[in-house]
Amino acid sequence: MKKITPFLWFDDKAEEAMNFYVSIFKNSKIISVTRYGEAGPGAQGTVMSAIFELDGQVFYALNGGPHFHFTEAISFFVDCKDQAEVDELWEKLSAGGEKGQCGWLKDRYGLSWQIVPSALGELMQGSDAARSKRVMQAMLQMKKLDIAKLKQAYDQA
Repeated sequence: MKKITPFLWFDDKAEEAMNFYVSIFKNSKIISVTRYGEAGPGAQGTVMSAIFELDGQVFYALNGGPHFHFTEAISFFVDCKDQAEVDELWEKLSAGGEKGQCGWLKDRYGLSWQIVPSALGELMQGSDAARSKRVMQAMLQMKKLDIAKLKQAYDQA
């Protein structure tokens, strides 16, 4: 186990969310599920907590009740190798959620994700400040990030 592991607090949808995430990301699995017994406080047989892995990253999930909610202050940054991966993850994770600006979205559980192509970092770096600015300006106009349009902005003379 890694020293630091994301811990996700859900009202009562931890199992549903875990299954949703595991179905989307390759190399993912459910590690363990703990269910409430007769003593509660949740309904007997419902999930109290769960541990799952998404492409090598372990997550804990808890059905802790309605006391806390996700905010954009915390998000998961997903590094995508190409446009096909950006497109797939963008559509799957945003289904039932909310598509935001600059590659950000909220999934149906309110959790924020950044779906970002690896190429963005390459296009934003370098000694040519004008190129970086053009790429930034192009990105600010997008919801889902489009590598071809970002490269087009980079290549403009």
